[in-house]
Amino acid sequence: MTFFIREVATLQARVIMLVDLDYFFAQCEERRNPSLKDKPVVVCVYSGRSEDSGAVSTANYIARKYGVTSGIPIFLAKKKLKKDAVFLPMDHEFYEEVSGKIMRILRSHADFFEQVGIDEAYLDVSQKVKGSFEEAKELAQKIKEEVKAQQKLTCSIGIGPNKLVAKIAADIQKPDGLTIVKHEQVESFLSPLPVSRLIGVGRKTKKKMQTLGIRTIGDLAKYDVQRLIEVFGKKLGIYFHNASIGVDDESVQERGEVESISRISTLKGDTRDLKVIVEKANQLCDEVHAKLVQRELGFKSVGIVAVMVDMSVRSRSRTFENPTNELEVLKKTVKELFEKFLNESELEARRVGVKVSNFVKEQERQKQITNFIGLAKN
Repeated sequence: MTFFIREVATLQARVIMLVDLDYFFAQCEERRNPSLKDKPVVVCVYSGRSEDSGAVSTANYIARKYGVTSGIPIFLAKKKLKKDAVFLPMDHEFYEEVSGKIMRILRSHADFFEQVGIDEAYLDVSQKVKGSFEEAKELAQKIKEEVKAQQKLTCSIGIGPNKLVAKIAADIQKPDGLTIVKHEQVESFLSPLPVSRLIGVGRKTKKKMQTLGIRTIGDLAKYDVQRLIEVFGKKLGIYFHNASIGVDDESVQERGEVESISRISTLKGDTRDLKVIVEKANQLCDEVHAKLVQRELGFKSVGIVAVMVDMSVRSRSRTFENPTNELEVLKKTVKELFEKFLNESELEARRVGVKVSNFVKEQERQKQITNFIGLAKN
């Protein structure tokens, strides 16, 4: 049984790049202060509770040699590193500015462009290179040279017949790497890699797969798809099967920036206590609602975010059929989302946030209500 969405011939016409800016935050700091280049550099998210409280966001490759990785506590990173290590707070405004300039360079070389993070973007270059991976290699080299010349940063690029393969390829050679996987190389490229290389295979899923005897992507490709569906459900089971054989039909498309109002804050202590989290979230709801009132906006979507103790970021959202601007609706929804989230996660939260989006002008919202009432009377 197979679950191909398009014919193989159609897939073979695509040439996709994933451009990944190397250790981006730390590299930005090295660019800003060249004297840091020969030192371990660690960019941190400080919690504010004490001088060493918080976690590592990004480390340069010198620091990584000592075992400093994203998510570990700052105090542990300091234990691992020598005295000449440099620890810096995140400077989001600066990183966003640099990212924006680089994304403009990347966009100029793409038929279709999709930014997926501050330091990552997909480029569909199929038309530009006429389906040729040789021409794609030349284009990738040109992109790397432009980024380095204009922004003094390196990037790693993966090229493949789809987004899935390009993403994995970009991680193979870092920093400043270029990995090309042609259509006929997909199986041999994916097969020996650990199954954790696939998006969606985290620690829990990896352990579950190991109990099934699945350790590599090749093992997963050989595994019975019906059994995968029984274990992981239809959606995930089919996804794991398709991903293991390099099938990914998702297109590269612009993600329109959704305007939103959000607030995030650090908790007094790491916790899973719903009461404590909701108390902080309610304060954030008050701040968000004040902005809504000021801008005369109603909203249809509510989201929450939680930064966990391992610095992973989790989010949940809910969209209403009709817009509202009620503070109580916002608080009730946020509480329900956090309650559901805590039932699904075993980790403690360090920071929590609230976001509203999908806006409707208050005048328009009132007009919709009036129209509805008029229709109801009729």
